[in-house]
Amino acid sequence: QVQPVESGGGLVQAGGSLSLSCTTSERTLNTYAVAWFRQSPGKEREFVAAISRSGASTYLADSVKGRFTISRDYPQNTVDLRMTRLKPEDTAVYYCAAALIQYHSDYDDGEEYNYWGQGTQVTVSS
Repeated sequence: QVQPVESGGGLVQAGGSLSLSCTTSERTLNTYAVAWFRQSPGKEREFVAAISRSGASTYLADSVKGRFTISRDYPQNTVDLRMTRLKPEDTAVYYCAAALIQYHSDYDDGEEYNYWGQGTQVTVSS
């Protein structure tokens, strides 16, 4: 059983930066592809970013390209989401998810992810 745990959410002004981190108590995150999704009230869950198990491939939603980066820290067993130039529309609960992804086309599909964290709130004030 893999239980992702997110950290790093908070309140930031528009234009600011924030970093989120995902890890697991078992040192198993390194064996999975990991993605970040987000959901704001009244909206459907939205893909944000993903990284392959090897770290060689990363995927970003068009809405965050050029502003967000995703990376892995293997010794620390974490996947980090660095968010810059934040906008009020980035406000959401951000979820970390892990899975064994086989196809490139599946990285942005929430249905492919087996393990989900509880989420961390990110609020961007205008």
